[in-house]
Amino acid sequence: MSEYNDPPGTPPPYEPQAHAPSNATSAEARQWAMFAHLSALLGAVLTGGWGCFIGPLIIWLVKKDAMPFVDDQGKEALNFNITAGAIYLALILLTLMTFGIGVIIAVPIGVVVFVVWLVLTIIAGVKANEGVAYRYPLTLRLIK
Repeated sequence: MSEYNDPPGTPPPYEPQAHAPSNATSAEARQWAMFAHLSALLGAVLTGGWGCFIGPLIIWLVKKDAMPFVDDQGKEALNFNITAGAIYLALILLTLMTFGIGVIIAVPIGVVVFVVWLVLTIIAGVKANEGVAYRYPLTLRLIK
């Protein structure tokens, strides 16, 4: 008979493990990966939009060798923000090359790109904090 006064053959109550499995992403790595994604928001606010790639770049360069999850998510955030910057550069060039007439097309597209960028960046930060390797859609994978 067990010490829990259960009928014979009943397994003991579940006792949680003291540590996470070895293949799980550590809380610190998840947090840094989240920072890699969300630092784009801070960079965009501080630089008027053009510095959205600076935060992910710094975090990726500092943590890529120590944490494989941060390496993966830092590259993903960096590639996405480079892609978004290239789209905005193309919209500016369109406006300049058409002597301002292209602004009729560039502004609505720019607003849509901004909203999509903002939503996807927040989703990626949340997913990274959950330990999920997020992949942005329609992103040029320039850094591998």
